[in-house]
Amino acid sequence: MTARGQFLLDRRTFLSEPAGGLAAIALASMARSDTSKAPYRPFIRPDEPCSARSGMFPARANRAIVIFCSGALSHLDTFDYKPELLKRTGQPLPGGNKLVTFQGEQGALTQPLWKFRPRGQSGKMVSDLLPNFASMSDEFCFLHGMTAKSNTHGPAENQMSTGYTLDGFPGMGCWISYALGSPSRDLPAFVAIPDPRGGPQVGSNHWNSAFLPAVFQGVAFNAAKPLPHLGAPVGLNPETDRRSRDYLRLLERKNLARHPGDTDLEARVASYEMAGRMQLAAAEVADLSRESAETLRMYGADQPDPVRAGFARNCILARRLLERGTRFVQLFNGAYAMGEGVGNWDGHKTLVQQYSVHAPILDQPAAALMADLKRTGLLEDTLVVLVTEFGRMPTFQKGASGRDHNPAGFTVLLGGAGVKRGHSYGATDEFGHKAVDGVTTIYDLHATMMHLLGIDHERLSVYHNGIERRLTDVHGTVIKGALA
Repeated sequence: MTARGQFLLDRRTFLSEPAGGLAAIALASMARSDTSKAPYRPFIRPDEPCSARSGMFPARANRAIVIFCSGALSHLDTFDYKPELLKRTGQPLPGGNKLVTFQGEQGALTQPLWKFRPRGQSGKMVSDLLPNFASMSDEFCFLHGMTAKSNTHGPAENQMSTGYTLDGFPGMGCWISYALGSPSRDLPAFVAIPDPRGGPQVGSNHWNSAFLPAVFQGVAFNAAKPLPHLGAPVGLNPETDRRSRDYLRLLERKNLARHPGDTDLEARVASYEMAGRMQLAAAEVADLSRESAETLRMYGADQPDPVRAGFARNCILARRLLERGTRFVQLFNGAYAMGEGVGNWDGHKTLVQQYSVHAPILDQPAAALMADLKRTGLLEDTLVVLVTEFGRMPTFQKGASGRDHNPAGFTVLLGGAGVKRGHSYGATDEFGHKAVDGVTTIYDLHATMMHLLGIDHERLSVYHNGIERRLTDVHGTVIKGALA
């Protein structure tokens, strides 16, 4: 008998060896069968990469719109009512002696600069800064315990839109269109609508597809600057143009038949065909002349101020895109081309003066967009999100009349499909400085948005440079307290 055989003659050894082997077999079987957290790869047709796909589970929302208030809208002067701040205005922030947040030392606590009033049936306290938008409070869940990782605009904008403070990661709309595609064959799955005053600080980072396939990159245009090169050259006969396209399509199909399974070729043909269809569809969706005078007045598109009218027209464009099947729209309010606080919500020095300019630009059009979505029934299966990159301090900056950056606590709004409406979740402290209850992160926000759209944020990933990359990195929990 071999030495191994003699070893197994020992009863205890004999019994432990099979037991260990069976345990290993069981563990391997369990690892193979448990796919609940395995990376998820959507099936993408090479010939129709943006065609609609089913979610990972039944969705509450079929589409989403994100209104991004660039520059850090002050939660303390809009949505986060703090009676203690009213009582103790002019006093130092407890524990804030010589506190430096971003630009410099802090001054005294400063009360909200606009009066707060109860709104709607919920009685939610919202300020007079945005009176029209405040009237829609019953449609929203206010996430008051939101936090961000950076107190600098660029990295914070990156995190809000891509999940990472660094450059080089796909925008959230890219992840959604990658997972779900779009019901529309004639319009992009993801459209970014820059402010009429210009773009956000990190520009196309918000809608760049990065390491996702380029077909899922957002298409950026607004009502004032529609997609270029849609029209046919002057002098080209429409019938000749149509026949040329038909002949080109025939040649493409013959080429595909000679190279079956060439997914790169199929994708390129699909992108050209999509561009051809967009020549008609994108021109139609951006043609606001078909909107009634009553609708234009409701949004404020008839205002003499070109910026107010321009943002109103962008809101109408957003609604038209959602109606026609665009899956994800990101609508920007505020731009950085004009400098600090001039064309955005970055109110460091003269907050009252600056916000008095910016608030009317956002207020009526955004409220009208919500009301229009509700009137048409789209709100029942559309997720509406209002975000900003971080909050602002309960103090004025020393020697100034504005508030400094504050990523430790601010407010984000969720509305529409699957959201608990007329509700507040989480809270900052008595001064609105730091999140102390129901503390949430941008990862949690993204996880919740994806959940409402039928996507498991822990499984939707792309293998890139040796890492399974997700919108939520390795973090994020669905905010169940915000769900209906």
